[in-house]
Amino acid sequence: MKKISSTLLCSLLCATLGSSAVWAQDRIYRCGNEYTNNANHARERGCKAVDGGNVTVLQSNPGSTRSNANAASASKPAAASSPAGAPKVDNSQQRSRDADARAILEAELRKTQARLADLQKEYNNGSPEKTALEMRNVQGYAERTAELKANIARTESDIAGIQREMGRLK
Repeated sequence: MKKISSTLLCSLLCATLGSSAVWAQDRIYRCGNEYTNNANHARERGCKAVDGGNVTVLQSNPGSTRSNANAASASKPAAASSPAGAPKVDNSQQRSRDADARAILEAELRKTQARLADLQKEYNNGSPEKTALEMRNVQGYAERTAELKANIARTESDIAGIQREMGRLK
């Protein structure tokens, strides 16, 4: 067996102990959605120790917690802003675009209201006229009636959505 010099053994031992000290981590505590390694703070708040697994902690700037950021943004009125690289549009061009959008929405509203009137006429208050095939197939008639009712509800929802969009353009 080969002899290992005491200096080599000592340096290996120091390197091993030194590296384990670097990898050692303080005990981590979980306080709801927050993590801390301050035992006093954890005890005061009733936090639970995190056992097993590794915990990766990302440092943030002091005083810029999420709750502070949310509180600050809630107190300020929301300003409409565009992305940094977005081109600027002058007021007259924006008014023209808004007028075009309104005209498109009005045309869509008229078309959807006409479709609703047609569906309601065909639905006939829940008693649509039976076709020749539906005279023999009662289930087909029931399915068509249910489909008409669903189409009416969907079209009414579409009309409400278009009207909401038109209200936002004012």
